[in-house]
Amino acid sequence: MSVNQYRSVGSRIFDAINIAVLVGLGLITLLPLLYVLAGSFASESEIASRTFFLWPEKFVTSTYEYIFATDVFIRALLTTIGVTVVGTVVQVGLTLTMAYPLAKRYLPGRTLALNLVIFTVVFGGGIIPTYLVVRDLGLLNSYWALILPLAINPFYLIIVKSFFQELPEALEEAARIDGATEMGVFWKIVLPLSKPIIATFSLFYAVGIWNDYMSPLLYIDDSSKWTLQVLVRQLTGADAQNALSAMETVFFPTQGLKFAVVVIATLPILCFYPFLQKHFVKGVLIGSVKE
Repeated sequence: MSVNQYRSVGSRIFDAINIAVLVGLGLITLLPLLYVLAGSFASESEIASRTFFLWPEKFVTSTYEYIFATDVFIRALLTTIGVTVVGTVVQVGLTLTMAYPLAKRYLPGRTLALNLVIFTVVFGGGIIPTYLVVRDLGLLNSYWALILPLAINPFYLIIVKSFFQELPEALEEAARIDGATEMGVFWKIVLPLSKPIIATFSLFYAVGIWNDYMSPLLYIDDSSKWTLQVLVRQLTGADAQNALSAMETVFFPTQGLKFAVVVIATLPILCFYPFLQKHFVKGVLIGSVKE
């Protein structure tokens, strides 16, 4: 007899209710996304006449053709891709190289350094002090202002440190006996064993940089250096007409353009996520045991 035959009626009803609730929540999450996707392929007249739809009456690609023919959008997209790639490499690299020595209990001053890291988790500097630091460092209107102020997430750092502490010390000791330097141990032994957590936090950092619009809004005054998220905010906000005017054209597919830029801004993360999903759960849980 199968296990399901021993289950009570109440247990089956409970499972059915859970499934119904989860499916309902999934639909609530999915429907707006499908509406935005359908709206990006619909004409302006259809968007104005139909309150809600999941399938356009006639597919049109004029909005996407308009977007990719616009220098402003292409420049913002390339800027965002470049900042995301460089920023992810910098942030992951700094996190790993700081977490590894902090994982060594024999490191002088380790307790003080960890306490300072934990302090930043609880207390943040705030927008104004951070802006003053960025200004005094000469980073205003620089892409580095979008990367360096948030270069190390203290919460991620603590998890990565805990992961490094769980690695077998015998492997590192064996490498040192064979003549490997500390950097060699880190590069040839520790990093190859850390692929799940590197993949996970690379995704976290990349998503954070890609979706960040507050930093460029604060630190970038030059519209030619706008990131994609700032452009999306301008196009979907109250000053959308001014942003559209910056594109130097007469015809504005206003509503369809809003839907299309949201789709394009969301699509890259959705495309990369499936390739990192196999590392996702393992990477999050593997370093979750704290000291």
